[in-house]
Amino acid sequence: MAVAERTRTQKLTFFTYPSCTSCRKAKAWLAENGVHYEERHLFKNPPTSEELLEIIKMTTNGLDEILSTRSQRFKNLDVDIEEMSVSELLELLSEEPQLLKRPILTDGENLIVGFNQSAMKNLLG
Repeated sequence: MAVAERTRTQKLTFFTYPSCTSCRKAKAWLAENGVHYEERHLFKNPPTSEELLEIIKMTTNGLDEILSTRSQRFKNLDVDIEEMSVSELLELLSEEPQLLKRPILTDGENLIVGFNQSAMKNLLG
């Protein structure tokens, strides 16, 4: 099944934060291209541990692809993620969504992290 066909039947979820520049760019691109999606405020309605596990399964580089290690929040935590179990890490990310790179766009099978116009074109046909 082609990606374009799949996205017509599957719900597109857009995890965003309004003051994030990349999120605003992605949202504008989606609007310009008439793409329908479910918007989730990353901090008010963060992904659950289960949703995060599904997101990580869609990555090519695992946790590195979604974890914002350069964020001040991550630096302030002073934790060694290498020492944490997967469930502890998922719980931490669910409780501290500012540790996630953004925006996150997924149709349940494909994932785009950050504003990536060419990836969005490919995903949405």
